[in-house]
Amino acid sequence: MEETKLWINGQWEETSNRYSLTAPYTGEVIAKVAKASMKDVQRAIAGAHQAFQSFRETTAYERAEILYRVVEIMRGRKEEFARILAAEAGKPISAGLTEIDRTIATYQFSAEAAKQSTGETVPLDAAPGTKDRIGYTKRIPIGVVSAITPFNFPFNLVAHKLGPAFAVGNTVVLKPATQTPLSSLAMAEVFKEAGLPDGALQIVTGSGSELSDSLVTHPLVKKVTFTGSGAVGLKIKEKVGLRKITLELGSNSALIVEPSTPIDQVISRCVGGAFGFAGQVCISLQRVYIHESIYEEFSNAFVQETKKLKLGDPFDAATDVSAMIHPKEVDRIKNWIEEAKSQGAEVAIGGEFTERTMSPTVMVNVKPDMKVVCQETFAPIVSLVPYKTLDEAISLVNASDLGLNAGIYTNVLTDAMKAADKIEAGTVVINDIPTFRVDNMPYGGVKNSGYGREGIKYAINEMTELKFITIKTTI
Repeated sequence: MEETKLWINGQWEETSNRYSLTAPYTGEVIAKVAKASMKDVQRAIAGAHQAFQSFRETTAYERAEILYRVVEIMRGRKEEFARILAAEAGKPISAGLTEIDRTIATYQFSAEAAKQSTGETVPLDAAPGTKDRIGYTKRIPIGVVSAITPFNFPFNLVAHKLGPAFAVGNTVVLKPATQTPLSSLAMAEVFKEAGLPDGALQIVTGSGSELSDSLVTHPLVKKVTFTGSGAVGLKIKEKVGLRKITLELGSNSALIVEPSTPIDQVISRCVGGAFGFAGQVCISLQRVYIHESIYEEFSNAFVQETKKLKLGDPFDAATDVSAMIHPKEVDRIKNWIEEAKSQGAEVAIGGEFTERTMSPTVMVNVKPDMKVVCQETFAPIVSLVPYKTLDEAISLVNASDLGLNAGIYTNVLTDAMKAADKIEAGTVVINDIPTFRVDNMPYGGVKNSGYGREGIKYAINEMTELKFITIKTTI
């Protein structure tokens, strides 16, 4: 039985309290995880602040080299890390390997970005009486970044916090999700081996509700970056004050399928976007609006493709969908389905449950106000809805208080551009599913889906201060 410790100032530290970590698929206890106290968090923040005083003075070259070494170390441990994902998150091995590849790319993007942080000259002589002045801007690190991360991409979403922060000379106190601490703790060893100075990365594990106040309100914390639920994100924003903050919250991502779409060429992609990692993805495909002229053909094809998916053990290479993260989440979505059925919705396929799993489920005859449509399901469930006109479809997509990613399939350029302009989302994906994300693109939502942007270049902007410097050339 593994017993974990905290990572404080470059060393493993024992705690007096631990909690049991169970595997989502089997329910087996796989580790006893250290529970940090408020004092532990405060020591971690103080240590990160102390480390920042010297880390901020490192060169862009030195920081880039550390991140490049992280990339090389991770390349040699891909299988090991994918197995950690299968154990603690219930993520199928194939999906886990994909996440590790993306994580490696995220750190590589960060290494490259470390050398690309630039400012600009400002033409002060454009104002009257200032011909003897020049001005320029530069981006400077802000200090201690508090990073709170979710369970669903415990390597890559951590990388989106750590990579940009270290690229510009910030230090980080990381609080990983309660269910997925092992991946973050593994990265402590990776960064140590890569040469990151002691104290630049602190990892405190335990309850977010117990530790978040210090992580968010401590005076030495200069930036909070959080990925998780909208309810928790709103509470954090209320507490954060004048500190910088980035919130990556939920969504109920929608896709419009226009009549010009070659159904046979897109159906596998759509099914994958709906059910990958049991739908526990912020931009998982949840709502599909299909033109009435192709609705029956598309729906039948979607159901048939869904039948091909294998539900099972995440360590089985043939598994497509495995356990949900916790039995209480299975109970929640089961209740949502029953509620929708009582209001007239039908299950076209799926809707079968064990204590820990849910079969991939397709809902039809749904209404816009049903929870399975208007709220974030975070489960392997998708709703298929017919529409008459593109304007109607866009209105249905926008009839949500969430707006992270949305997509449209069409071979009509004017319709694609109309959707791009009219859809209310942080990203509009044309001719692909809204589950599309590349790790150097700007990523973030509108409405209640978030605040700020990730993606390495964009995260760096939010993890630095813009300083203006002016020189009078004559005295």
